[in-house]
Amino acid sequence: MADNDYIDADAAIVEGRPPPLRVRPLDRGRILDAAVAFIDENGLAGLTMRRLGEQLGVEAMALYRYVQGKEELLDGVVEVLVDGMRADDEVIDAPRDGWQDFVQRLAHGVRRVALAHPKAFPLVASRPPEAPWLRPPLRSLSWVEAFLTGLHSEGFSDAGAVASYRAFSSFLLGHLLLEVSTHGADVGPLDVLEEDPEPEGLADYPVVQRLRAELSTDTSAVEFEEALEELLNRMALLRTETSEG
Repeated sequence: MADNDYIDADAAIVEGRPPPLRVRPLDRGRILDAAVAFIDENGLAGLTMRRLGEQLGVEAMALYRYVQGKEELLDGVVEVLVDGMRADDEVIDAPRDGWQDFVQRLAHGVRRVALAHPKAFPLVASRPPEAPWLRPPLRSLSWVEAFLTGLHSEGFSDAGAVASYRAFSSFLLGHLLLEVSTHGADVGPLDVLEEDPEPEGLADYPVVQRLRAELSTDTSAVEFEEALEELLNRMALLRTETSEG
């Protein structure tokens, strides 16, 4: 880092601004929050320990006291995203008004995380979960425990709860990865292409050309609601079938 990249703490105090690191000392939580903010602004590809250190006003080596390297940093970013649902007042960890309300709240909570951090959300799918048999996007033992326990309390059998967990995970992950890709998330190698490239030979596909405006319309919210309703219907069948069996 160049000398002129450092912030003069004394000058900051004289000017009435909070000095760096003195008011907010460096710790793991601050590093992870800064990493999330960096990804939100710059994308995942640009994140390095050196650049993150520059953003925090420290040398990169100072970060290794709290995170051992980039792999641990990325795992920590996922922790921040998943744990962020606990700060969402609309998300509950146990049913209060039936299992449908419980599942809907959780689904929308995950979607709000994805929309708030679209460039970081693909990490939820790609980083190793706490256990190899856990699925994203819930992926943490505490959230999966809450999900399964909540369904059990509403009459789901073990088999019905597990099947519902798998259906819930597949629905959310598939929909949200597709949605965040439209918000600049890097979800695959095709994202190296230019934004909104003009397709060649469009005149050879008159129906696609005629419906281009409709195809370009963002209906993510409506599609999410409709797909979630279908998921709830499927879960209701799973609950009935497994309880009767």
